[in-house]
Amino acid sequence: MTRSIPQDIEIAQAAKLKSIQEVAEGLGLGPDDYEPYGRDKAKVSLALSRRPLRAKLVLVTAITPTPAGEGKSTVSVGLAQALSRQGVNNVLCLREPSLGPVFGIKGGAAGGGYAQVVPMEDINLHFTGDIHAITSAHMLLSAMLDAHIHHGNRSAIDVRRVTWARALDMNDRALRNITIGLGGPAHGVPRQDGFVITAASEVMAIFCLARDLEDLALRLGSIVVGYTSAGDPVRASALKAEGAMTVLLRDALAPNLVQTLEGGPAFVHGGPFGNIAHGCNSLIATKTAMGLGDIVVTEAGFGSDLGAEKFFNIKCRAAGLEPQAAVIVTTARAFRHHGGAAKESLAVSDPEAVKRGLPNLEQHINNIQQHGVPPVVAVNRFDGDSDKEHKLIADRCADLGVPCVPCEVWAKGGEGGLALADVVRATLDKGTASFQPLYPLDLSLAEKVETIATSVYGADGVDWLPAARKQIAELERLGFADLPICVAKTQYSLSDDVAKRGRPRGFRITVREARVSAGAGFVVVYTGDVMTMPGLGKKPAAVNMRLNEDGKIEGLF
Repeated sequence: MTRSIPQDIEIAQAAKLKSIQEVAEGLGLGPDDYEPYGRDKAKVSLALSRRPLRAKLVLVTAITPTPAGEGKSTVSVGLAQALSRQGVNNVLCLREPSLGPVFGIKGGAAGGGYAQVVPMEDINLHFTGDIHAITSAHMLLSAMLDAHIHHGNRSAIDVRRVTWARALDMNDRALRNITIGLGGPAHGVPRQDGFVITAASEVMAIFCLARDLEDLALRLGSIVVGYTSAGDPVRASALKAEGAMTVLLRDALAPNLVQTLEGGPAFVHGGPFGNIAHGCNSLIATKTAMGLGDIVVTEAGFGSDLGAEKFFNIKCRAAGLEPQAAVIVTTARAFRHHGGAAKESLAVSDPEAVKRGLPNLEQHINNIQQHGVPPVVAVNRFDGDSDKEHKLIADRCADLGVPCVPCEVWAKGGEGGLALADVVRATLDKGTASFQPLYPLDLSLAEKVETIATSVYGADGVDWLPAARKQIAELERLGFADLPICVAKTQYSLSDDVAKRGRPRGFRITVREARVSAGAGFVVVYTGDVMTMPGLGKKPAAVNMRLNEDGKIEGLF
């Protein structure tokens, strides 16, 4: 008789959790350092982020993913659990899941199997309300902007040049482009508008990069909401919006403390996407963790060409962080995909496809090394993998002089990550990291984009659509030339074309639009057909979710 494999939610629901008091005390926190949110969640004091940073920082990234995902968050959790089993004082830092992907394609984003952060249901749904607060702060600015225009428009905003969209934490393609203000003079000024998903909101980016409440307010006031007819930027401070927005975000800015399935401490805080935003958890949570632990494990969204590049060049640069190692998560399944295997056969062993897909890994290894950070490759094992495939991966890593470690944390939890923990610790002990950003800030905006495209994606160069070229020139004229770049690009290819698998050659990146996120402190360039408001698929994950007769959630991953 075969035993069915438990679902992630069943594993999480069966877990016996520590009280959050016990988790906090394990970090050396006293009663005044945290505020419980029920039995198994807490907000920790913002003052903790001002402690001296003592931990070594490890980033978990990945090769170019497939739509199914390769288990980056799962490996992050499993590595932290393995380090705890080895007696290492470590803290895990992850992002909060967005409701859009939870009900859309993923069904959950708190790790998987026996390597999860818990309470899994809360983390995947409303959690402590942080993302709702970010949505509310964003929408408050939207409302104040339209009220300002309606009541005389003292800032002389050109309604054709408003750049501040609305936000919603859900996938809804019908809201990408809308018309507002219809119904006559009492109902506002008619204009075109649209929605972005909250994870793509500049408020989310600011939330995750702010150092404290004062810095948060300054950054919120710096948001550019639109331009006058003369081309001058109008900021949120002109609407006097930043004070009330900060009020809405006050409690949310404190990091959320939860635990892994094995009882280790985890901060889950902030949730920008790695393809359309900077893809990292909050700076405050990371710094808090680095003041409490000896090793901090964190992750950044999607592959090294997206989340890791932005982690290095936006977050680390802004905060003065120096990561000491990076784990690149890989799977044989992903290499089959990049080697041209058909979608319906990705779960079946195919060594030749794996061999063809391995060059993708080489680009990601290079991306980490060119930032002065030593990489470790973790091969997340799935049913259907063959020993021959895993040997091909290990041999290629050996040829490149990079450690390669099999990982079975989904099935075995921390035990399945002990070998990875050994190699990560050995890498940290060697102390060979010499972190450096990819580009200096005194390059022009176009030169920075060119550097990312050629060095990180492997492109031959960048093509600018006329509107984007004009926008870049205007942003430099307005004084934004010294900001880093945040590229919005598909996560499914190193190029800006989702159909180009593996390690594409002979391609160029096309930039169609450029906008400043002045509060967050970067310029966003939009490539290909990437969108900031996703849509639901034909059969979204939501159709499998329900409450059973006992009131428990089913189908949430």
